[in-house]
Amino acid sequence: MKLLFASANVNKANEIQSMLPDGFDMLTLSDISLSEDIPETSPTIEGNAIQKANYITEHFDIDCFADDTGLEVTALNMEPGVLSARYAGPERNDQKNINRVLEGLENASDRSAQFKTIIALNLSGKQHLFEGIVTGNIRREMTGTNGFGYDPIFEPENCGKTFAEMSMDEKNRYSHRARALAKMMDFLKTIS
Repeated sequence: MKLLFASANVNKANEIQSMLPDGFDMLTLSDISLSEDIPETSPTIEGNAIQKANYITEHFDIDCFADDTGLEVTALNMEPGVLSARYAGPERNDQKNINRVLEGLENASDRSAQFKTIIALNLSGKQHLFEGIVTGNIRREMTGTNGFGYDPIFEPENCGKTFAEMSMDEKNRYSHRARALAKMMDFLKTIS
């Protein structure tokens, strides 16, 4: 099966590619020569995933899937949420985003958080949504050098280490994106 992943985020594409089973061919935006940003103007994570998938379907008429992910921190009123990539400004700077979260939690005793991913799959004229959530806590300082985004400060429940301290295979056992992708793959198996 061949599907396009509607994201310009190379880190996400590599992560998803590493989880795909044999027989699944993932195309990227470079395969269709799309270099401009796909609009993400929805106020919700789900809405952005839908918007990106629909953009590809409308402009290229190709089966595709898109995801949107947000870090939701309890003590920050579930921020940064849909603004996770741009929490500290439009330049999408991971370090500045992390710093803003840590500053917001400086005096917080509740450091609970969750990562949420929504995948929108547009296939044969129908849309299907898949959700993946992983709960955990925000560390007081960054640890680990793997991953991207908030990985150095997010520790999934019962793991004892951040996503950034895990190998990609290890992260894929716990991650929100892996959980949403597993649901999508299970669905695809039922229709193939």
